[in-house]
Parts: sequence; C-alpha cells; structure tokens
Amino acid sequence: MLSAGLWRIIRIGLVSLVLAAAVTGLVLGDAWLWVAVEWSPPAYAEFYARDGLDTLTTVALLVAALVKAALLWLILRTPAPGPLDRREQALRRLLYLAVAYTLVLWYPLGLLPGAVEATIQLALWTAIDVLYLLVIRWRSRTLRAAAGAMFAVELAGMANELLDELDLPEFGSGYVVELGLMLAGVAATVITIVGQRRDGRWSRGTLVAGGLSMGVYALAIPFNIFFFTRIPSGNLAIPVMMDAVGLVGTVWMAATARELPVEDRPAAPPPAPRRAVRVTVAAVALLPVIALIHPEQTPHLTYTGWSMDCYNRPSFGDLKPAERDAAFLCRARSTDGVGPPMFPEDLSDQQILASGRALCRAKDDEEQKAILTRAGSARPAWGANPWDLVYVCPEIVGATHPELLRSSAETKAANTAYIAEKNAACRDPWPRTKGVVQATANYFLFADGDHGYQVHDPEDEVTEEAWEQAIDKMYDDGTLIGTTRTAVLVGHVEDVIDLCLTVKAFRTAPPQRTAGWKQVNEVPVVSRSGRLTVPEKGEGGDVGAGAPMPNLAIAGKGRYRLRVYVRLGDTGEEHLVVVFPGASRKRLKLKP
Repeated sequence: MLSAGLWRIIRIGLVSLVLAAAVTGLVLGDAWLWVAVEWSPPAYAEFYARDGLDTLTTVALLVAALVKAALLWLILRTPAPGPLDRREQALRRLLYLAVAYTLVLWYPLGLLPGAVEATIQLALWTAIDVLYLLVIRWRSRTLRAAAGAMFAVELAGMANELLDELDLPEFGSGYVVELGLMLAGVAATVITIVGQRRDGRWSRGTLVAGGLSMGVYALAIPFNIFFFTRIPSGNLAIPVMMDAVGLVGTVWMAATARELPVEDRPAAPPPAPRRAVRVTVAAVALLPVIALIHPEQTPHLTYTGWSMDCYNRPSFGDLKPAERDAAFLCRARSTDGVGPPMFPEDLSDQQILASGRALCRAKDDEEQKAILTRAGSARPAWGANPWDLVYVCPEIVGATHPELLRSSAETKAANTAYIAEKNAACRDPWPRTKGVVQATANYFLFADGDHGYQVHDPEDEVTEEAWEQAIDKMYDDGTLIGTTRTAVLVGHVEDVIDLCLTVKAFRTAPPQRTAGWKQVNEVPVVSRSGRLTVPEKGEGGDVGAGAPMPNLAIAGKGRYRLRVYVRLGDTGEEHLVVVFPGASRKRLKLKP
C-alpha cells in the first residue's frame, strides 16, 4: 500500500492535471477540450457534433471539469488504515479495480472484442456482489436474501449483454427488459446502502454518496429513454453533465473500499423495527416489477427511428408472432429512407399499430392517405408498402403477395430456383463452335430500365466522365455500343428487364456468320490486368449474369477485339459476345 504522503502527492497532481488540461483545451480548440474533460477521443464528440461544439456545450464542459475535479479529489482519498481479512482485502482490490475501469480502463478494454469486455465485466461484478454478501454485516437474513436477488438480476443483465455479443439467444430484449434491469440496479443500490448502514463501518458521507449515486442512476432512466433518442446534433450539454455527475457512483465505490477496516463506529446500531425492515425490503424488491406494469391505455414508445434494435430487418417468416408488431413499429418510425418516417415519432405504439391495421383494410390509395393524415404523418400521399404492412396483417397482404410471408432461407431458395429457371431458358446460339472458354446465362437488368451490361477489366477503374462519354457513344451511331479503353458497354434493342447472354473467347477471329442476327458490331478493348469478364448477379444483387462468367482475356494482358451479335428470338432478346486477340482500334459495323 502506498504511503499517505505519496498518495496525497498523486491526488493533488491528478486533480491539478484535470483542471490544467481543461484550461489548455479551451485555448487549443474543441477537440482538445473534449479530450481534457471527457477523457475520451475527439471522435466521440465528432460523432454528435460534426460542425463543432456550440457555446452551451463548451460552458457545460468547463463546469463538468470542475465537477469531475472535485469528485476525483474525493475518489483519491487515502485508504483508511486497519486490519483486513482475506475477503475484505479482495473486496477492496476489486472495488478499486472497478473504480479504475470507470475512470481510465474503459477505453483500452473497449478496443477489445465486445465479448471479451462483457466477460471481464461479468466476472468482476460477480466477484464484487458475492463479496458484498459475505463482507457486509447485513444483520438480517431477509435483507441479505433481497440483496442476493437484486444482485442476481443485475448479473443476469450483464450475462444478457454477453449473450448478445456472442450472437447467442438472449434472455430478453427491448424496452421493457432494459427498464426492468435498470430498476433492478436502483433496487440493488438501495439495499446495499441499507446494509452498509446496518453494518456500522461506513460513514454518513459514504452513505450519502451511495444515495446520490442511486439518484443519478434513477435519473438516467428517463434520460436514456426520452432524451437520448431526440438529442439535437451538436448540443451535448446535458450528456456532458450527466457523465460528470455519474462519477458520484465511483465516489461511493471508492469510499466503500476506503472505509472497509474502520471499526470505531457502533458495532450494532439501533435496529429498525422489524416490520419497517420487511416493508422496505418488499418495496425495493417489487419496485422493478411494479414499474413494468402499465395500464393498457398508457401510451408506449418502444422504438424510435434511432433504436439499435431496429437496425436488423428480418424477414416476416424469420419472426415469431410476438415479434412482428415490434418489426412494424421499427419500419413505421424508420428514418433510413430519403424522406420522413411513416408516422410521427411521438405517436404511441398502440396508435401506430391500430393505424397500420387500418391501412391493411383500406380500399384504395385515397383511403390510405386519409388514415395517414389523421395519424399526423408527414408523408400521407406516399401510402404504405405491403412489405411493411405484412407484419401487422399477414393474412391480408399474404393473399396478394405470398412471397412476403417467406423466411430469408425460403426467399433465397426461391431466388436460386428462379435464376436457374431463367438460365435454363437460354441456349447457346453457336453450339457447334466451341470457344476456349464460354458461358450462357440470363443477364438481369434493372427493372426500371438500364443502359445495358458491360464487358470490362474489373481491375481497372473507369472514371465517371469516361462512362458518360461511353453512354453517349451508344446512341450516336445506333449500334448501342459504347467504349472506354478497358470496358465495353452494350445496350439492348428492346425495353427488357433481362436477356439471354452467351460469351465465348477464341485465340483467333472466328467467322463472322451474320445471318439470322439483327445487328453485329465489333469494337476494340484493352485488358491491363489480364482479365475481361461480365459482372455476375451477386448475393442479394439486382443486376448481373445469373451464372459465373469466365475470363475472356485468354491471352493475358493486351489488346482484344470484341464482337457483339444481337437478335430477337423465341426467348426474347439474345446476345452473343465474342472476344479474341486483335490490335485493330477500328469500330466495325458488320450488320446491318
């Protein structure tokens, strides 16, 4: 243990450093001020205040620096001398470790994988809570049992976070569970303070610090629920002050560790009446349960447009019936799109769900518009999409859009089968002329229209200006072929959303064979990396070939000729792309 003199020097030095850093940060700029007061990287401020800190936030940071310095002065008080048994020594060390985590260790541990940090936190607080039960002289089995129950709920919340980090099934999620865990934390704090008072070793100042920490913790509940999701960009004054006063809990932990060996206080304070103890314990234990019970008419605001639970968007078939309303609420309040959300953010869950079911029953767009207008929507004319409404009325939407009822696995299987069917309908137009490499597949275009597909060197990036020029070339001479140095853009004759495409590569120029084709054109192309290919339809992609396309640059890096055959057949529009080495830079119009 450090000597009292050295401990005092460290205490004065660290507190002075906090104050000096705040003054220096005020001079050097917003980023330095943030680091000096919040003890976190400037990127944390930039996330909320991309345009810099406003005056109110700057003032809040300066006030927070004074508050933190004062609380740090209390945290760093010299530990009280005196004998400790092994349990008390372990508890003191673990409490000081928890203090160190709150002050400085949270950032380096935060760089570790989330599961590692969650495991460390769970192990640390499991040990602290067990030692609380063993070290504190509760003087009441009922009180000790209540403390154990609340500690267990706290640890269950930490275990739930660990399961989430490991992508394993959780005990529960959502607003109700989070609120219950928060209130259980408040209840655990209250019972611990009662136990400390009955023990008699801890001073009134320590008990007051514990009470204040409970108040801050309780204040964080409405703050997290009602303020954080509506925090205006750049205005961080309230979060800064909440962070500063949050150190009161650290003061309590440090004071609890510091005063463990103090034995000069009354060993047995006058016990409170047994009935009062029982009432207090029962009230604290039931507090989380009571808080979770709402009258049915109470408006709920479970999800907002910024809720973390709303970032994942599972398919209807992947959800249990009890989870579907929550999925619709996420979509109804979502701010991910280009416009405002479907419903106002302050409209209750019940009202949104009722309006959603009314939208399902609407006969036409005008009736949907009227429903959204009554609900206060900022975009009533947009109506509602069936892929959103399916979560609240699957029986109605599924009758006309059965594909929306599928799970993600079913959707993937259906897409795979559809692509295979489309590929099977395409035939090789030159079955007797085998290329060195070749492939035939359906090429999927954008449903709303697309200039066409490209045969390109995927390792060479084409500038936007070059693409615009290639698009212009497509329509200049009617060939529907535009080129850059390393890419060829091939258009389509008809207004189609897919076409049959065959690609073949040869070592020398094959015969032209223009008979039966509507148009045949030949252009130059260069492969700088030794590759030329056609983009494939990727996982979840909308455009591309429905099967793997080979590398058509069979001679490696260099110049090639690319000949495109186009016709309209029984299966729709058909394209044949032939590639072979060639140094000519001419554009040839072979037919018509």
